[in-house]
Amino acid sequence: MREYKVVVLGSGGVGKSALTQFASMRDLYIKNGQGFILVYSLVNQQSFQDIKPMRDQIIRVKRYERVPVILVGNKVDLDNEREVSSSEGQALAEEWGCPFMETSAKSKTMVDELFSEIVRQMDYASQPDKEDPCCSACNIQ
Repeated sequence: MREYKVVVLGSGGVGKSALTQFASMRDLYIKNGQGFILVYSLVNQQSFQDIKPMRDQIIRVKRYERVPVILVGNKVDLDNEREVSSSEGQALAEEWGCPFMETSAKSKTMVDELFSEIVRQMDYASQPDKEDPCCSACNIQ
């Protein structure tokens, strides 16, 4: 059985966990992570804004852009309180070149699909790039 290291990042209160995350530990989590789920709350516009620097941090720490990331709008069960439209989330995901999903951790809507997709993304990213003519003998200085 293969082990996957998925890192879930987002502002407090977005539905990712009941624990407070220490920002100083985030680089370590990112360094060791293989795939990333960036979560914001559909009922909190600020959480959507907060997710953008987290993606930048992933790129900075991992030092390349071919990192499996999924953008997730959580709390779809509170659709009548929505502050972030589906089109805003979709537009950001298109800008980043990553999948976008809306979920509800409370009602378990699309949660299984989310984790299946991040595993699929990690499997794809771990395959050698067949279009890259470079070989292991390259020396970048």
